[in-house]
Amino acid sequence: MKLFYEPNNAYFGDCMPFYHDGTFYVFHQRDARNPRPFEPFEWSLATTKDFVHYEDKGVAILKEGDDSPEQYIFAGSVFEGNHKFHAIYTAYNRDFAAQGKDAQVLMSAESDDLLNWKKTGKFVLPAPEGYDGNDWRDPFILWEEESQQYIMILGARKLQGKKKRTGRTVWFTSKDLAEWHFEGDFWAPETFTMHEMPDLFKMGDWWYLLTTEYSERSKTIYRMSRSLEGPWIAPADDAFDGRAYYAARSCSDGKHRYLFGWAATKTDNQDMNSWDWAGTFVCHEIYQRPDGTLGVKLPDSMLSAFEPAAEVLKGDAVLKTVDSQANLRITETPEDFFKVEMDFQISDNTRKFGIRLFEDPETGDAYKYEVNLAENRIYFDRTPNQPWYRYFDKGLERPIHLEAGRKYHARLIVDDSIAIMYIDGVSLIARMHAKAGCDLSAYVIDGSLKIENITIAKSIRS
Repeated sequence: MKLFYEPNNAYFGDCMPFYHDGTFYVFHQRDARNPRPFEPFEWSLATTKDFVHYEDKGVAILKEGDDSPEQYIFAGSVFEGNHKFHAIYTAYNRDFAAQGKDAQVLMSAESDDLLNWKKTGKFVLPAPEGYDGNDWRDPFILWEEESQQYIMILGARKLQGKKKRTGRTVWFTSKDLAEWHFEGDFWAPETFTMHEMPDLFKMGDWWYLLTTEYSERSKTIYRMSRSLEGPWIAPADDAFDGRAYYAARSCSDGKHRYLFGWAATKTDNQDMNSWDWAGTFVCHEIYQRPDGTLGVKLPDSMLSAFEPAAEVLKGDAVLKTVDSQANLRITETPEDFFKVEMDFQISDNTRKFGIRLFEDPETGDAYKYEVNLAENRIYFDRTPNQPWYRYFDKGLERPIHLEAGRKYHARLIVDDSIAIMYIDGVSLIARMHAKAGCDLSAYVIDGSLKIENITIAKSIRS
């Protein structure tokens, strides 16, 4: 049983989502890791209407041989224009840089049905002078109504001697998809080495610019502005998830906007190891808060896929403590799949609280989601960390601001090795590969925690 999508015998990489006629076309890269990770790949396609059931359509756009610019088909964008569907993508050859040629250029393909694609053999937009032709990728295209033109943004970097933090998003414009005009830098904060998988959309009165960066925190971040001309504002929490969620692009069905990213695997499926490229597709739904900032939640179609939940605790439970830890065993969980939900409140003097999952009742060995209220953050780790340390948790934390006396809802989903916690629009994904037991418990350190309405669902509808 699985909720989140992973191709057979491969891992899900960067995604180019497109919505048409009631169906999401989930174009993506697949890494078979055979004989090693990151061997040449192309675009593949899976379709879904609900993010629960998928139809694998196989290869969508083929890669070419080792002598071709299209040794790899890197990320790009799918859109509709001039009565056709278009794909503009990054052609990459890992050997070209050593030969003095640009390793990355933009190419295009066309389709009448989103299933059968024909390469045009044109639209080779190399990096302009002063930009690095080995980091020139991931174009995203949209039609902008006000200016009546297509806008294309892509990730790039400047060539400035040995300087590394020159990543930027650049842009082109076109009226007809035939002639493109380079407009220069769209967003150039001089903060990251490279901008990957840029995305641009409008929701209400705000424009949102998404970028995935791998030089600082290695995750998808966003900026917001009232105008395409900026200035681009960084909210206090400028991300959608933690380090384990990468390369997210968005797509709307006209009513809701969804985030298409992947949950990275850990090398050799070991808790102590770092993150791999590619993994499992995880979809978040994006929603807009009153102040314009963005939160995420589980899409309603995925939530409704679960079998009816069973009540775990009748009434409520209150944990209180001073300078110590108070604990409550909640229930025993299945090893590989479940959803637990609960409401909770904290007092104004609470320091920390959390959930321990897959706990061994004899030793207390477990994983944990812990909220440190003094530091306004939620993080994931192993507990107890003896000997130090037992889990590579770099990047597995998010800012979170919770108010005393206010009721919040927490939703925890476990799907095989993936765990996701949602609280008040904040999501945090992690991987687990050494589950010690099957107990789920809550705890508080200094203060009080009231929990109620605890339910568990252990399967999804067929």
